[in-house]
Amino acid sequence: MSVGTLYLRTFRHAGARLAAAALLAFLTLAAGSAAVWAQPESAPVIRIGSKNFTEQLLLGEIYALLLEEHGYRVERRLNLAGTLVAHQALVHGEIDLYPEYTGTGLFNMLNLEPMSDAEAVYNAVKQGYEENWDLIWLDPAPMNNTQAIAVTRATAEKYDMYTLSRMAEVAPELVMAAVPEFTERPDGLKGLQEVYGGFEFRAVRLVDFGIKYRVLLQGQADVTVAFGTDGEIIGHDLVVMEDDKGLWPPYQVAPVVRKELLERAPEIADILNSVQPYLTDETAQRLNWEVDGNRREYTRVAREFLQEIGLIR
Repeated sequence: MSVGTLYLRTFRHAGARLAAAALLAFLTLAAGSAAVWAQPESAPVIRIGSKNFTEQLLLGEIYALLLEEHGYRVERRLNLAGTLVAHQALVHGEIDLYPEYTGTGLFNMLNLEPMSDAEAVYNAVKQGYEENWDLIWLDPAPMNNTQAIAVTRATAEKYDMYTLSRMAEVAPELVMAAVPEFTERPDGLKGLQEVYGGFEFRAVRLVDFGIKYRVLLQGQADVTVAFGTDGEIIGHDLVVMEDDKGLWPPYQVAPVVRKELLERAPEIADILNSVQPYLTDETAQRLNWEVDGNRREYTRVAREFLQEIGLIR
């Protein structure tokens, strides 16, 4: 064998060893990186629910995408019915978490008296949910999706109507478009009648969440129920009545999670809490309008939002 041939074989063997070493180093690095995101097969599958309107779908999808970004397997059970259905699904273990509003928890689930202080409301529902159902409220967002009553600007000007007190007086001339649960909720029509008096509408037309604004804008109703972060308010220049007697408490949103899940995977709290400071009134209205006004898929809007703020890749 010539010296040249021996040198060539040695070079090839050395190159192979270097390539193998480089490959091993790459795989080790990749495995270490993946370990940050990947969860073991034994990690819980997290079942996320939501109620049946746009903002809830967006929030449920935002929470799902965040958890998937951190390697969790997620099962979406979005678009459940109203508050009672979502709450019962959580209590009975059919879902593990869903977005809820502090005012709804205070009024509808705990039957407590209204409070105007946001921190006091949050502390009350946090304590009450854990004591009653072993459910944990995570951090509240700044947004306040308060109950509201909205009319077109033309209707507001016609009746010189900008407060709930004034609406209570002229209600016999008005038709209300209401979602079914609003007529029974203590912070709905019953609450309005108790706190303000009056509110005996000429008719109450029960409609689905998805068409309440369409009914209003088409003149089939004069008044509709609303939420403070609805995109249609800015999209259609609607007028929201001032709650001048303070019926409605703050309605900040937060993930409500089964305690047993957080005991198994406590890091879930930090993951979900990371998005909460970004959920302001203005952001919620913008995201809602992207879906309801611009007819975009809520899944895409949710993903773009999280990419925009740097919480997912």
